[in-house]
Amino acid sequence: MGIREWPVGERPREKLLSSGAGALSDAELLAIFLRVGIKGRSAVDLARDLLNTFGGLRPLLEATQQDFCAARGLGDAKYVQLQASLELSRRHLESLLMRGAALTSPLLVRRYLSSHLRDLPHEVFAALFLDSQHRVIRFETLFTGTLDAAAVYPREVVKRALALNAGALILAHNHPSGVAEPSEADRRITQRLEEALGLFDIRVLDHFVVGDGEVVSFAERGWL
Repeated sequence: MGIREWPVGERPREKLLSSGAGALSDAELLAIFLRVGIKGRSAVDLARDLLNTFGGLRPLLEATQQDFCAARGLGDAKYVQLQASLELSRRHLESLLMRGAALTSPLLVRRYLSSHLRDLPHEVFAALFLDSQHRVIRFETLFTGTLDAAAVYPREVVKRALALNAGALILAHNHPSGVAEPSEADRRITQRLEEALGLFDIRVLDHFVVGDGEVVSFAERGWL
């Protein structure tokens, strides 16, 4: 039975319009993205097949172009459409963050940092530079490292903060292992950065460690 023959309340598009996107399952959301199914399989059936094949929504969204396009019912056009959708989502988060003070929405900061850092295969150290009223000036990657480490130089962080006339920073780095628990080295470099930036009256408001599905805040741990 095709989706058009389903009861109106069970069709993904109509369900989204009446109840909102949050009411849909992963398969239903994916079916809307796919738009059509294949012979003998509705868009929802195909979506369920794809989720089973890739092992869930996240592995599907993060699949390489080769793996994605090799799946039944997908191809280059869908891959391009997906990448554009993901980038729109990242830019939407960025636009929301840039509208006001970062500290008024810690959840938004977490989501933004996670969207940029979570899936990187190597460690990256970055910062949100803020003005004296804690409004976002810019997000920048400062240092790029290896699978389990990134060399961080406080002098370079201070130079960049002064160049941007920042009054405060939110530091962030990822753990490609997926474990967000900060290491002793993380705590030491945070203290060094706090001391170096403090000489120029630039505050470190927080340091977030991004793992796989978890973001740990130094401020919430009482370390800043």
